[in-house]
Amino acid sequence: MLESMRSPSIPLLEYLRVNSLRETEVQGQLREETNLLPEAGWEAAPEQAQFLGLLVKLSNAKQVLEIGTFTGYSSLVMAMALPNEGHLTTCDMIDDYTNIAQRYWKKAGVENKITLLMGPAVNSLENLVRQKKKSLFDFIFIDANKKDYDTYYEYALKLSKPSGLIALDNMFWSGRVLDQNDSEKSTIALRQLLKKLHRDDRIDFSLLPIDDGLALAVKK
Repeated sequence: MLESMRSPSIPLLEYLRVNSLRETEVQGQLREETNLLPEAGWEAAPEQAQFLGLLVKLSNAKQVLEIGTFTGYSSLVMAMALPNEGHLTTCDMIDDYTNIAQRYWKKAGVENKITLLMGPAVNSLENLVRQKKKSLFDFIFIDANKKDYDTYYEYALKLSKPSGLIALDNMFWSGRVLDQNDSEKSTIALRQLLKKLHRDDRIDFSLLPIDDGLALAVKK
């Protein structure tokens, strides 16, 4: 869905949310606080986060990895979808945002289910590999610096279990991937990665028109 389609003023989106969104009170409070930030557009749309939570349940995931925390809305939804013995590891590097996240994780009672790794995501992912966390994660969600998506994807393949599910957000990049005159690094990186995913025989793959484009890959 293009960026303009994320506005709740659009009747179809209103209809979708009224008739499908099952947002808890704490999730709604976090979304409202995040919407006050200049970077509110970085947040996963609530219907997309709900879909991620559904994927966590459908895949019977117990170990989830998120690359890109922001204010923790998607982390919160996925952690609440995990079984009691489940755990979510999330990576970010901006305290101002993750401080908000931790406040709401605690308010929802899931703070013990979540480990926050601070610092550049590539460093955190490399540390996970060195800690012999290869083939540990059932579900991995990538929503961070777009220029590094290909690097994150390759780490995700290392860290995912066989048949593990990898989800990548913002593959439509608000429609900018269609503009061949757009030579911004993030746009180019997303175009190239989509071509790679389409042909990558290490995975089963589908691209869904959910929010800003959600790619799903199952590791073979």
